[in-house]
Amino acid sequence: MPDGSNGKLVWHRGATCEGGACVEVAAAGDAVLVRSSADPDAVPVTLSREEWTIFLAGAKAGTFDKV
Repeated sequence: MPDGSNGKLVWHRGATCEGGACVEVAAAGDAVLVRSSADPDAVPVTLSREEWTIFLAGAKAGTFDKV
């Protein structure tokens, strides 16, 4: 389900993104889609809103700092 007024997904990336290889996210109904800006035609990863919330909490807590 698109979240843009023109029926297309609206992809967002962080303000500090540089170099063209950034993580982009888009809301799609009850899901959050995640892709790389370096390969926008690839199939995005689909997360539920709950999975996205858990992922963000882990990122903020530093869970992935050593990955």
